[in-house]
Amino acid sequence: MTQLLIHYMAPIMFGSLVVFLLLGYPVAFALAANGLFFGLIGIELGLFRPDFLQALPERVYGVMNNDTLLAIPFFTFMGLILERSGMAEDLLDTIGQLFGTMKGGLAYAVVFVGALLAATTGVVAASVISMGLIALPIMLRYGYDRRVATGVIAASGTLAQIIPPSLVLIVMADQLGRSVGDMYEGAFIPGLVLSGLYAGYIFLVANVRPGAAPGLPAEALTYKEPDGSRGLPSLAIVVLFSATAAYLYMRTTKVSAGADFVVLTMTVAVAIAFSIAVINRVARLNLLSIMAQQVIFVMVPPLALIFLVLGTIFIGVATPTEGGAMGAVGAMLLAIAKGRLTLDLTRQAAQSTAKLSAFVIFILIGARVFSLTFYGVDGHRWVEELLVGLPGGQMGFLIFVNVFVFVLAFFLDFFEIAFIVIPLLAPAAVRLDIDLIWFGVMLAVNMQTAFMHPPFGFALFYLRSVAPRSAYIDRVTGKQMPPVTTGEIYWGAVPFVFIQCLMVALVIAFPGMVMHYKAHQVKPDPARIEEQLRSLPGLEAPPPLQFDTPPVIK
Repeated sequence: MTQLLIHYMAPIMFGSLVVFLLLGYPVAFALAANGLFFGLIGIELGLFRPDFLQALPERVYGVMNNDTLLAIPFFTFMGLILERSGMAEDLLDTIGQLFGTMKGGLAYAVVFVGALLAATTGVVAASVISMGLIALPIMLRYGYDRRVATGVIAASGTLAQIIPPSLVLIVMADQLGRSVGDMYEGAFIPGLVLSGLYAGYIFLVANVRPGAAPGLPAEALTYKEPDGSRGLPSLAIVVLFSATAAYLYMRTTKVSAGADFVVLTMTVAVAIAFSIAVINRVARLNLLSIMAQQVIFVMVPPLALIFLVLGTIFIGVATPTEGGAMGAVGAMLLAIAKGRLTLDLTRQAAQSTAKLSAFVIFILIGARVFSLTFYGVDGHRWVEELLVGLPGGQMGFLIFVNVFVFVLAFFLDFFEIAFIVIPLLAPAAVRLDIDLIWFGVMLAVNMQTAFMHPPFGFALFYLRSVAPRSAYIDRVTGKQMPPVTTGEIYWGAVPFVFIQCLMVALVIAFPGMVMHYKAHQVKPDPARIEEQLRSLPGLEAPPPLQFDTPPVIK
């Protein structure tokens, strides 16, 4: 019996942890208790050396001393301030008016604003709650199918999981031992593609079932010219001119590809459009329509914040932690500009930030205690051999891992999966020559489903907390509106879970969506290095240098 226990200590330890979690014990304490309990058993069996426990204080101090994790409170605080500054309300109102009478226009606006909020807040709760409070009543007022309305709001909020500056990507980079900047750059294009898939689904619904996603009635459009026109041609001209001028300017610089090229081009285009709008307003030239000016002035603050955070990270001016600090300051300046930054708002944002940060740190400390014992009993080798030995090589490993993480997402949130499971998967991925940035982005897309399906779909819970639970009187039409049921919210999320799974398959099929992050990396020239070594006095010519290129998923 003792030999059997020694041989299967690692799987027993992992299984016990799963049982504790399913029983509902707090994750941080379940992790730490399992680590200490099985550590004592391992010492009694002679499997675990007591000296290992002496490394525990150093591991805990290492968590506290991790500069990368400092970005989490910065981005959380930034997102909470922006949530209360009214930026989401202004964006939804303006973009909804822009799409106007187009079928599914409000749903397109929700996806578009969800992507913008994701790129500025990085917090799922802030995005879902903001859009649930603002967009859901409007969508229900104008006859949207409740499942379509709730599904697109919840799904668009989860874009904050994959579009930088995502908290998930910070944790993922830390657990995989990779650069947060590279993780951000690798996730940029998949985030945009996922937004496009959401919009594609809305297009399909609006054309197959027009009654499920109608356009706004003409009388609901408020941004009009004196002659009754919407003034869209002037907006199109400004956008086209600004984008063309920005692209031509960026082609003269050294930045020619990748996410940094996209962000910097967008920044230059926004600066040009904003300059045109300011000159038009100050000089009273009346060259731009009311709609054009409204869109430009509403879009500039979030886009400027995106550049402040992501642009400085991508071009190497700031680290993610420094970018987060600048983003927090920028969010406060935006709130001051809107006259909404109060002491009470700041205190609430600081308290919520402290709670989330403490939650993350406690889970990470518990995970360090668990992993210390798990590694001490050679559990990492057991997991690695198990995963590497799966049939199908790389593809078999990827299929198993994605199914495994998808199932775990029914019971655990993304922090718990990242701290418990990812460190166990990384060694096997390295042995199979899988790029860890690509691997992390793929898993981040997969872990979005943790927010979207029961029983622990947090995005669904956030939306449930702000969706009407009982019949109410619409303040605009005066009609009595039925409540939104929990079943409608759950069923509305199902198509978007399938879309997220499709996105995982696309990342596997087209790794270039992520691997472009390597485009800016400096590549050594063996011939040049050899030539320089030959020129050194007193040194013989070395044999030709060999440089192994990083493996890429095929």
